[in-house]
Amino acid sequence: MPTLLHVSPKIYPDGLPRPRAGFAAMAVLLTITMAVLDGTIMNVALPTIAQDQGVSPAHAIWVVTAYQLAIVVSLLPLAALGEAIGFRKVYLSGIAIFGIASGLCAMAPNIEFLTAARVLQGLGGAALMSINGAVMRHIFPQAKLGRAIGWIAMTVSVSAAAGPTIASGILAVASWHWLFLINVPISVLAIVIGYFTLPFNAPTRTRFDFISALLNVFAFGGLISALGNVGTQSHPALITAQFAIAILAGIALVRRQLSKDRPMLPIDLLRLPVFACSIGSSVCGFCAQMIAFVALPFYFHDVLGYSATVTGLLMTPWPLATAIAAPVAGRLADKYSPIRLTGMGMALFACGLYATTLVSTAGSYGEMIAALALCGVGFGLFQAPNNRLMLTSAPRDRSGGASGMLSTARLTGQSIGAATAAILIGISGSFELHTIMSFAAGAALLSAIICEGRRHALRTGWITRPAGM
Repeated sequence: MPTLLHVSPKIYPDGLPRPRAGFAAMAVLLTITMAVLDGTIMNVALPTIAQDQGVSPAHAIWVVTAYQLAIVVSLLPLAALGEAIGFRKVYLSGIAIFGIASGLCAMAPNIEFLTAARVLQGLGGAALMSINGAVMRHIFPQAKLGRAIGWIAMTVSVSAAAGPTIASGILAVASWHWLFLINVPISVLAIVIGYFTLPFNAPTRTRFDFISALLNVFAFGGLISALGNVGTQSHPALITAQFAIAILAGIALVRRQLSKDRPMLPIDLLRLPVFACSIGSSVCGFCAQMIAFVALPFYFHDVLGYSATVTGLLMTPWPLATAIAAPVAGRLADKYSPIRLTGMGMALFACGLYATTLVSTAGSYGEMIAALALCGVGFGLFQAPNNRLMLTSAPRDRSGGASGMLSTARLTGQSIGAATAAILIGISGSFELHTIMSFAAGAALLSAIICEGRRHALRTGWITRPAGM
């Protein structure tokens, strides 16, 4: 333990020594828990905040939207900044910003101040989400990276599942301000642990590209905003303008990145077939996941007439099954080929999604729970190995770009899935579960095909197997 209290700038080529690695991983998982919880607990707290502040629900929703947009537009710039000045600096700064912003949210005198503080909190959260995979790659040796990524997937799943319950418990005994105040001591603890244990890496000292960062804001911000407005009452002209801004900014961003040795939008990594396939399968997988996450609660509550409590309980087996399967899949990915695991996982996920359409309206809870648990197992079997492939197929000095794209793929897929669900629900006169979940199963099947195509290409030598796989 005394050696942990000495900050050494030594760079370890293949993971930190024990027990430092364990404490560093603890700091990372603590911060991931905070960031994920703050993305989920607000959904429960929004009615209370709207009533307390005397604003409409549409106005209060910006408390959630501002946080999500700040994360989306900052992921790639902060990942690039991590490579330039060091992951440790960006990560510790992100924890500090998140903790300070949480305190400001708790003290917010009005909804406008709260929304602005949530933007700041989102920037802190983006610093954590953009490079947590890269930090884990420097904490653990490559031979154990799969289990480390499995822990991240487990932490995300458990935090997402526990978010509504934690929010309800806090609101039952205290005001909504305490939803943010609890982050302050956790942030302090994470900073203390992280300061003494987080790894150092060799920074590239590349000059930060502010123009690319601005183009990234318009490209991804416009895309996610447009997708979020699809299927709502937003004016078609607004949605068209947002898509147009996203496309034009995206084209300008890509053109600018082509001349860069270390591009903020990692085009150099997307030229690697294994990395590109991993990104594509991730986008499709998270798209399928979000279609189901959006549609099923409405089906349980509005069509079948289940209470909010029963609806929540029916959705719980999915993240719990993922939390159990992900660490196991991570360990398997360290011992066996992660590529085969990803295809198997997505195939099971597609089967689970389609199985929900076979449960009759008079069917037992057990049938639906079994189908959703199969979804969770399949997704957990896919996620950790696929993320491991993304990180290890990129050079070690490009871990930041790979980690940033990992998170960007997840959020992009989820946004596309939410928009797809909104369109499918909106265009049907009644709630057609079979149609909606068939779309979700189709997206999962497409992801499985990408995974199997990648495996076939590697087996036949059509593409090169990255080192360490």
